[in-house]
Amino acid sequence: MVVIKDMSFKAGQELKISGKAKKATSFCVEVGHNADSIALHFNPRFDEHGDVNTIVFNSKQGDCWHEEHRETLFPFQPEEDFKIVITFNNETFYISLPGGNMIHFPNRFGDDKFNYLSFRGDVKIYSVKIK
Repeated sequence: MVVIKDMSFKAGQELKISGKAKKATSFCVEVGHNADSIALHFNPRFDEHGDVNTIVFNSKQGDCWHEEHRETLFPFQPEEDFKIVITFNNETFYISLPGGNMIHFPNRFGDDKFNYLSFRGDVKIYSVKIK
């Protein structure tokens, strides 16, 4: 797992992430305040936990995960480079996927600034940029 703390990701900014899914299982990107306060859990699953080619979204407060959202639009391929762009406001996260499709997920916290970012799973991250 890779964790970036004390960063500043504010509403209206773009978080650009490029990388490569190394194996055909899953990886996740999390944005929040800390490991127990995750506003966006973005989890492309190639084949894990009964999900095949599905992106699972969620949020977590304390030890409590909220209701999962599932998206079957799945532009990721094992061993292929990808780029995602995340933006948000106090109501919604917008995730631009490889190929240009956009997915929305509610900002359940309603916050306009986050300072925690983590990556885990079968993924190699090449770059992370906020602008």
